[in-house]
Amino acid sequence: MNTLRMATAMLACIASPLVLGAGGSVPDNVAYVTNQGGGVSVLDLATLKPAGEVAVGKDPRGIGITPNGRWLLTANQGTADVSVIDTRQLKETKRIPVGKNVEFLRVSADGKLAFVTYEPSSTGKPPAAGHKEADDDATPAEVAVIDLQKGAVVARMKASPETEGIEFSPDHKRMVVTNEGTDTIGVYDLATYKLQKTINISSHGSRPRGIKLSPDGRTYVVTLENSDNFLVLDADLKVIKSVSTEKGPYGVAFDREGRTIWVAASRGNKLQVFDAASLAPLAAIPVGKRCWHFSFTPDEQKVLLACGRSDSVLVIDAKDYKVLDTLEGYKLPWGVVTYPKSDGSLDTAKTTGK
Repeated sequence: MNTLRMATAMLACIASPLVLGAGGSVPDNVAYVTNQGGGVSVLDLATLKPAGEVAVGKDPRGIGITPNGRWLLTANQGTADVSVIDTRQLKETKRIPVGKNVEFLRVSADGKLAFVTYEPSSTGKPPAAGHKEADDDATPAEVAVIDLQKGAVVARMKASPETEGIEFSPDHKRMVVTNEGTDTIGVYDLATYKLQKTINISSHGSRPRGIKLSPDGRTYVVTLENSDNFLVLDADLKVIKSVSTEKGPYGVAFDREGRTIWVAASRGNKLQVFDAASLAPLAAIPVGKRCWHFSFTPDEQKVLLACGRSDSVLVIDAKDYKVLDTLEGYKLPWGVVTYPKSDGSLDTAKTTGK
């Protein structure tokens, strides 16, 4: 009988968002995972057990959360919009139309704006290795700027035919964007939303995707999916070094102290770890299929890796570089963020500029 009561209580906890946000408070020590084959899964990081599901638009990919943990956003490719979720209720409260093939999403450091890449001319499917989509007649991709208070798109920044990752400068006055289809990096002024400069990196590799700024603000790292390497660039985005990786690198992040660089090599089914100072490889952790994005847990002890084609999220020891657990039941998981905010391929624990 005690066992039955315990099981019933556990099921009630999973079903009720009040466990996460008692009295209307913001859920704490949780992870949010977008499922391309479903909605958003909520994970209790204390137990690594499911803590809820949220219905959003079709085919959610990019995901971001405001610094106060109140609002969760998803970029929904299938419905060409962004869902706004009240985390206190675990309920979608608004859909904001954006455009075809929305994908990558970042929330500003002050929590007032969201930036979303979308690609009107893209098929929405990954190209074959060696393929480029630098068609001069293609409709350029754009970055939509969403005012979260207004709940609407307030600006659109023209980019290349295929725009992907987003990062901010150390002072948060500029935005840096990777352009897959043209092997370039775009730099935008966030005061005017105008393109400041375009950097061609085609001599170093093909299809830039992930981009991340180091915690000290001195270097950027950019993954090149089709040439199996990542670039280290200085604060002015000048290439310092190219580093070889396993096949198909995409998601990339530094640990909080900036001592290591983590790279999700999706085609090689590996999560790689590099020494950030020497750039020497430290580990190549065998993982599942199409693992694109990941996040540290808020305590930096674990890494959560979304493996789309394996329908699972892997839990990895951030110190020993070993897989601790495989969490099943996901449907084409794409991205993961946490609250409190952690460092990862889609987010960062740092919320203010220098």
